[in-house]
Amino acid sequence: MKKKIIGTIIAIFVCELAGGIGAIFTTPNIAVWYAGLVKGPLNPPAFVFGPVWTLLFALMGVSAFLVWEKGAKKPSVRTALWIFFLQLLMNIYWSILFFGAHDPAAAFAEILIMWFAILWTMIAFRKISRPSFWLLAPYILWVSFAVFLNYSIMVLN
Repeated sequence: MKKKIIGTIIAIFVCELAGGIGAIFTTPNIAVWYAGLVKGPLNPPAFVFGPVWTLLFALMGVSAFLVWEKGAKKPSVRTALWIFFLQLLMNIYWSILFFGAHDPAAAFAEILIMWFAILWTMIAFRKISRPSFWLLAPYILWVSFAVFLNYSIMVLN
């Protein structure tokens, strides 16, 4: 039981670390650059994003741990976790493109690819652990919404 708790905490920490890296590019650009963008009527206030992403990264960590615990030496588990880390890196890269580079068009192209990487992750995880698949459902739903928001900002600006 202790190993499961420690493993879950480590997996959540890794995912939250990815969020923290993205925040390095996001946070300094919210008050001026992001605040100055024209946004659509469905765009939530900026303060909503931090808590939502914190929760989503925690769910991703639990999901990844459930897969890892099925046997990290198994090829299917290793492959699924590599796909997971690919989409996690893409999540960081989106923040770099959108907030760091101030490039909503490049970020939009990247988030579309990221969406498919998340779906690929979910499919790979589902074969190993159904709960891990469902834990990623809020993530792909939020990223689907983020695709819409990114597109709106790209078009309006």
